[in-house]
Amino acid sequence: MSGNDNTVNIKNEGRRYHHGDLRAALIEAGLEELQTKPPEEVSLREIARKAGVSATAVYRHFPDKAALLGALCLIGAEQMTAAFRDAMSGISDPRKAFEAMGRAYVRFALANPSLFRMLMTHKLEEGTPWNARLGELDKALSGLLPEQASDEQRRVRQLQAWALVHGLAMLMLDGQVPADEALIGQAVRVYFA
Repeated sequence: MSGNDNTVNIKNEGRRYHHGDLRAALIEAGLEELQTKPPEEVSLREIARKAGVSATAVYRHFPDKAALLGALCLIGAEQMTAAFRDAMSGISDPRKAFEAMGRAYVRFALANPSLFRMLMTHKLEEGTPWNARLGELDKALSGLLPEQASDEQRRVRQLQAWALVHGLAMLMLDGQVPADEALIGQAVRVYFA
């Protein structure tokens, strides 16, 4: 290091760590933790260790574990929305796009079981309607319902569709039915056909 160099390198398990964005590093470490642990077993201390910082550094960005889990939920919701969009991209038929979205929901749950469970159990802010989680579903559904469908008819249809794919995802996650790609396609296709 030269006499004019005021930088510090922190080494962590052989990796160079640079504090460009500690909040993002903590979120990334939290998502890694959720790949192997349920949300209730995620440890702030372990997340800090993975990010290469002291446990107290976490509190500069998150006042408690609930705040960090809330941030992880926001990222998970963005990832799930991206999975929906990817699944529906390039599909012009509204029914086929809707089916693709249903399959993507189940696949996301199977690929991210802890994150998915946390997303579905995380309490929304007071006053947020339950269907706020389903913006993409609402868009996809609008192409299938008649223009004269009432708001109530739309809400019921949305709930029916969500209940089907969520129930299928949970049955597969809990080992009640096999996590089989063909079965996912058949269950979603039968319902929306």
